[in-house]
Amino acid sequence: MIAIRFDRFGGPEVLRPVELPAPRPQPGQTLITVEAAGVNFADTHQTDGSYLTADMLPHVPGSEVVGRTPDGRRVLARVSNGYAEQVLAADSALVDIPEDLPAAHALALLTQGLTAWHLLRTAARLVPGERVVVHSAAGGVGSLAVQLARRFGAARVLAQASTPDKRRLALELGADGIADYPLPEPADVVLDAVGGALFDQALDSLALSGRLVTYGNAARTPFTPLDPARLSRLNASVVGFWLRPTLKAPGAFAEPLRELLALTADGRLRPVTGPRYPLAQARRAHEDLLARRTTGKVTLHP
Repeated sequence: MIAIRFDRFGGPEVLRPVELPAPRPQPGQTLITVEAAGVNFADTHQTDGSYLTADMLPHVPGSEVVGRTPDGRRVLARVSNGYAEQVLAADSALVDIPEDLPAAHALALLTQGLTAWHLLRTAARLVPGERVVVHSAAGGVGSLAVQLARRFGAARVLAQASTPDKRRLALELGADGIADYPLPEPADVVLDAVGGALFDQALDSLALSGRLVTYGNAARTPFTPLDPARLSRLNASVVGFWLRPTLKAPGAFAEPLRELLALTADGRLRPVTGPRYPLAQARRAHEDLLARRTTGKVTLHP
């Protein structure tokens, strides 16, 4: 089978197609023939070695797929080596999905949908009536977080995005306005995956008891050392978030995912689909993602 692998850490140029033996399932595992694999920004950190945990080399990246089981079920699955024609998934990490659900929509709801859900519910502990700012609001996580924040009762949702087209998309998805710093009024919750200067601007714009949730560093710049006095003056907090350990908690995976699938099925949640690439062009997918040329869910197709 064909898979995408990197043998050393680096930029998109280290990703290359290789021929590997088909994986063999062990007890408790299911073999999946991949229809589509999701691409996440975290995959670029895995590739360059800056991820929160280091992977052993060589490594096949990818954490999510839509595909078929040997008995014909169409499933959405969390996996470890998703950039491949066939993958293994733990039986507990499989969710059956309808035949008419586009693969890109399903994949948008897994890593990115669950991240958006837990950012608001688990990390920020959003309270109805609060003001929310979403950075990278046209991206996979941000586009869903804008919609979910409104559905979870936010009084006002402001979107930050890097281009006029992306800002227009965020407004179409339900954002009340565009976040330009300094904000006209402080924010109760800010969701930030960018870091760098944007993190500092957001921290200075928190309301009393506000929460700044950091879940990435797309800017790839060192964070400014944080003076606790900046937080004490507002009773504010900076909350770190990582999806992987979050999903180990009881009820953290299947129940939120079913809610996201139900919201999508009846049209109350709109996953934004981005470009699709042949599996062999994973390098180009990473290049476009890093250059911020993509919007919504990016997918690879064997």
